[in-house]
Amino acid sequence: MRKILLSFTLLALTMFLTTACSGAQRGTPESQEPAKVQSTKAYVYTADEGGSISKVDVSTNKVVETIKQEGSVHNVQVSPNGKILGATLVPEGSMSSMSGDAHMEMKGIALFLDTSNDQLIKKVEVGEHPAHIDFTNDGKYALVTNNESNNVSVIDLSSYQVIKTIGTGNGPHGFRISKDSKFAYVANLGSDTISVLDLIVFKEVTKIKVGKTPITTAVTSDGKTMFASVNAENSLAMVDLATKKIDKIAVGTGPAQIYLQSDDKNIFVANQGTEQKPSNSVSKIDLATRQVVATIETGKGAHGLVVTTDNKYVFVTNMYDDTISVIDNNNNKVIGTVNVGKTPNGISFLQSK
Repeated sequence: MRKILLSFTLLALTMFLTTACSGAQRGTPESQEPAKVQSTKAYVYTADEGGSISKVDVSTNKVVETIKQEGSVHNVQVSPNGKILGATLVPEGSMSSMSGDAHMEMKGIALFLDTSNDQLIKKVEVGEHPAHIDFTNDGKYALVTNNESNNVSVIDLSSYQVIKTIGTGNGPHGFRISKDSKFAYVANLGSDTISVLDLIVFKEVTKIKVGKTPITTAVTSDGKTMFASVNAENSLAMVDLATKKIDKIAVGTGPAQIYLQSDDKNIFVANQGTEQKPSNSVSKIDLATRQVVATIETGKGAHGLVVTTDNKYVFVTNMYDDTISVIDNNNNKVIGTVNVGKTPNGISFLQSK
């Protein structure tokens, strides 16, 4: 089996976050043509661990650009103004290794691309094995979780320089930033906690223990409720940030990424399972009732999620099929399947203006 994409040192995590075998390209189904998704230009970008970023025109369900990279791309994120695509990259040959008793530190890269032409703006060196990237809503900063450095790099977007490094728990992975740009909520999959980072003073202010192996987070528009996928417990944790009260909702096997609709009505959970026993579904949860209202069958190893800004469509990466599924949010049905690069992981949506 190929090494887990971020070389996580915790053996238990390989049951939930391993990627595809390193042999020949797996067979994938032909792309299906769905009903037209957008009347104006819109795209999704996927982070392909095989060494690329795929750009898909969602009006045609066709890959219109394959942006090759030398290394493994784990996560992508479009900036709030739609002008920048951020991505995390573990360069080729930079997997952590041991030489006797000396650990060889290997730095990762944050990529910034211009969405108008998909050209590189800047490469920024960050910590060991960068996982996820996100932007503050005020457009000032990009944050990157460094899984093996146990910290977060804060990048000033006016200079593309790392200006702060904030310590977290063990194995920081997925995260989201509050709408007011004041806090980041980082899932520490190695220590079963969420680090709450104050982005005014750039420091961790607390940790919240949510359950075994949290993968990523989401936060409501009002900043009152935080969510975390709890991979090893097959559940979604809901945290009242004022009281720290935690409720859990059962979902599918091996939940990975989650995504909250812009109106905070529904939250989606991608159920990845394992490579040996892949899951192939997305759980849709109505937050008014806190009930799973639909379980939607996708491809194998459902991992990354994004919802269009109008909340009409959901896109999910299927890691073990090298595809994305297009879901109609009104009828909870897959209306299209698109072949993308090898082992697609993170995904982000861009609406042209």
